[in-house]
Amino acid sequence: MLRRLLLALTLCVTPFASVQAQSLQDILQTHADEVLKPGRRSVGVVLDDLVASGLPQAVTFLEAWRDREIVQRDADGLFFKAIEADLIDLDTGDVIGVADNNDLTASRPNGGVRRAIGEALVQFQLSDPDITKRRAAVEAIARGMEASQLEPLQASIEGEMDPTLKATKIRLAGMLSARFGGTAETRIAAINDLAGDLSVDVRAVLNQVLTTTPSVATDLPDGRNIARVLTPGIDLAEDDAYSQLVAADLAPALIDADAVRAALIENITGDTVGGFPVSALNTDAARAQAYAALAEDGLVAPLITAEIKTTALASHLFFETYDEPNADITDAAKAALDAIESKVALSQAVDLGLDALSLASIYFLAAIGLAITFGVMGVINMAHGEFIMMGAYTGFVVQLFVPDYTLSILIALPLAFAVTFGAGVAMERLVIRHLYHRPLETLLATFGISIALQQLAKNIFGTQARPLTSPAWLDGALVFNDVIAISYIRIAIFVMALIFLGLILYVLNRTRLGLEVRAVTQNPGMAASMGINPDRINMLTFGLGSGIAGIAGVAIGLYAKVTSEMGADYIVQSFMTVVVGGVGNVWGTLAGASLIGFLQKGIEWLNPSNTLAAQTYMILFIILFIQFRPKGIVAQKGRAAAD
Repeated sequence: MLRRLLLALTLCVTPFASVQAQSLQDILQTHADEVLKPGRRSVGVVLDDLVASGLPQAVTFLEAWRDREIVQRDADGLFFKAIEADLIDLDTGDVIGVADNNDLTASRPNGGVRRAIGEALVQFQLSDPDITKRRAAVEAIARGMEASQLEPLQASIEGEMDPTLKATKIRLAGMLSARFGGTAETRIAAINDLAGDLSVDVRAVLNQVLTTTPSVATDLPDGRNIARVLTPGIDLAEDDAYSQLVAADLAPALIDADAVRAALIENITGDTVGGFPVSALNTDAARAQAYAALAEDGLVAPLITAEIKTTALASHLFFETYDEPNADITDAAKAALDAIESKVALSQAVDLGLDALSLASIYFLAAIGLAITFGVMGVINMAHGEFIMMGAYTGFVVQLFVPDYTLSILIALPLAFAVTFGAGVAMERLVIRHLYHRPLETLLATFGISIALQQLAKNIFGTQARPLTSPAWLDGALVFNDVIAISYIRIAIFVMALIFLGLILYVLNRTRLGLEVRAVTQNPGMAASMGINPDRINMLTFGLGSGIAGIAGVAIGLYAKVTSEMGADYIVQSFMTVVVGGVGNVWGTLAGASLIGFLQKGIEWLNPSNTLAAQTYMILFIILFIQFRPKGIVAQKGRAAAD
């Protein structure tokens, strides 16, 4: 306590050190024996005097002492700092000569002393001019959380110039006050202030205040802070409850089979034990009878029957008592912890919702192109994932030539659309148009194209994942509290999904191309009779869907790995999104992506240790969903719905 008071005074009164008449060497000479051969219990006297001195060179000495760099010159008993071959004066810091090991005795503090020195150093460093040392001191206090650190920390808050570090000190002082405050009122006030903090370390502090110890007695003791009363068989296992009775010397210990066997062997008389032939003791029941006979004769301790055990449990009370004796403090801590846990549960639900929304936006970007080619045209394109892969690799190639990541992404988006649009048109002209209304042949052909495109990507870019680096302004995350956070990349993907939703709705509903696409989809013959070229519309529609997949590839590449197989990771989810949402409907694709995204995150939350099982459950759910609503969430209306 004396050391803490002196330290607080030292930290508050800055000119105090400048008027000291005593030098550091004088203090060390006063405690020469303790400095040379320090002990864990007695080193506090030296540390108290060093703290009280206020000498700035005391910090340098403590660091050297901790690092075992302090030596004593045998000729005059003076202490110096020895670094390699130099002998350094502790007061001036000047090199005064060459270290001669024959005339020097090194101080070798043990681990306990070095820890004590470290604690003193932390207290000095709280007000060090170097902010790096102040941060290190605060981090050291946060790791240790000891009562002796509270007063020095509080004394250093007022003079702290860095606002961020000052806020950290105030918060840390609040946690220390909650545990080690001088009065109950101080601790309760600090606990109440922590009630709005959702961080893990605050919850750890409150849990430490609420630490309990299991106890057992015939009646609840007076003057104890009882946490709860436990019922054997409900709140704790009966065997554990009886073990508590045995440990408290309130019941005899249970005798297991090995102990019974050993007791019988020790009491063999001739060929019998307790009047039973040894040859007949080949079952547990027979051995129990022989043991009971020995117990009646007082030769062994009696067996504890189920009735005796039940009676012993019923005649005692099992309870937990708080290690903190003040009930007001534990009540405040429990109320604060309950409030925090409620907020944490709500925040976790919000965070899970944000994750699900982010995943839904990724699935929507991956599926919206497929919604056009499959949903509108009815073409089963198994190579849709490879168009996503082509878009991602386009972004990677652009970044090889444009080192500005923001500019490269702006260039990559339209370029990826152009590349995959051209690839989609070529695929439609060369393969797809010859296979309309032949779904099996279309599936096999596009599956073969998918494999060919994957192999081509491996030949060009190799098998290792390639980086698609996001701009610096997308680094980090938007943090709401210690539980809720979402990365800026996910926010950007979500915004991009909304933009694409608006663009596609505009193209399909407000442009001539969209009108012609809807006309060809609903009735190709009637559309042709009105002057629309269905062949041209099919080509442009397939190219549009492929181009959108390319843009989605750039967005997904910023979030996921860019490899030749990345398209395969999204093709199944894309088809499920389109089918569940409703074939041929943009709003249905959005609904399907939302359902699958939220469903997958929900299942992963319920079963976090097995992602494969979560995907399996999701597929089973979707199969059942299709059985009850085969046309999807948003079913088509009119003539197209009957096709």
